[in-house]
Amino acid sequence: MTYRVVQWTTGNVGQRSVIAVLDNPLLDLVGCYAWSPDKVGQDVGTLCGVEPVGILATDDVEALLALKPDCVVYNPKWPDVDVMCRILSAGINIVATAGFITGHALGDGRARIQQACRAGGASVFGSGMNPGFLNLLGLVSAGICDRVDRITMLESVDSTGYDSPETEQSVGFGQPLGAPGLQERVAEATAVFGDAVWLTGEALGIDLDEVRCVAEFATTTAPVDLVSWTIEPGQVAGVAASWQGWYDGRLVVDLRVMWRKGRTLEPDWKVEHGYVVSIEGRPNVRTKLTIAPPADFVATSVQDYMVLGMIITGLPAVNAIAAVCDARPGIVTYNDLPLIASRGFVSRSAAG
Repeated sequence: MTYRVVQWTTGNVGQRSVIAVLDNPLLDLVGCYAWSPDKVGQDVGTLCGVEPVGILATDDVEALLALKPDCVVYNPKWPDVDVMCRILSAGINIVATAGFITGHALGDGRARIQQACRAGGASVFGSGMNPGFLNLLGLVSAGICDRVDRITMLESVDSTGYDSPETEQSVGFGQPLGAPGLQERVAEATAVFGDAVWLTGEALGIDLDEVRCVAEFATTTAPVDLVSWTIEPGQVAGVAASWQGWYDGRLVVDLRVMWRKGRTLEPDWKVEHGYVVSIEGRPNVRTKLTIAPPADFVATSVQDYMVLGMIITGLPAVNAIAAVCDARPGIVTYNDLPLIASRGFVSRSAAG
């Protein structure tokens, strides 16, 4: 079966989603939503740096819904509950990377999305690298234990090459260390990580008593040039956050991030340059996932390597399209879906 797909936005992640859909013989791109007025009327292929494909981006939502796609690949920076409900109510499934895992972070918006799913008989699934795939890796790692005392999932990277000031500043980067409300700022901007903690608790068969966020910060001692903006000395250039799931008075699920920028961090946090899962139990388990470019990858700048980050963010959603289209109506997670693999992406040669 081939699944008809509409792409929603063509930002950094959206571009890689488009390219993946075009490359997969099981997926058929039939339309694209443009958030920016300057993209309306442009060929989707051109917007994504590939050959024209004969599909023009539009901001006409009704026209896109009228195409009756099987699924929308939803890649804006932040979720818009009104838009998501409009899509789902029309009977169109959604796979999303935009701040959505279980919907708990959306407050009352979660109930609205559930109602839209019921009205349209559609499903919505959210993932990404973290939260998303990393949490699945954590659950798989715990699958060889007969006792789980604590599961810790860590994203630990130097994100200097990631130039997205709107996203980065929302978690405190570039703020003075003593700026009021830094903790609250991180908790609000990363609330979807709390979704992943609830998801993990559910998968482990426990009802968590509480999920909380704790953050700490580091500053830079020299300017950090991020291409489109600069972090000045004394400003936050390192953010470490821990989303914690507590059960029966103890910390059982710990989803952590440690993001640093540049080489002049104070204190000088050491990063793992990847993703690490640690299971305390019987046995103890440590799983590390590292990301590296293939032999034929061409990059002339640090920013070029951002492509890899966009791929690992977008593909957990794209690869789930078939499973989500076949799923029961409603909000679905990794706990509800069968094994998701890269079906349709096996290359015909070693170089792809």
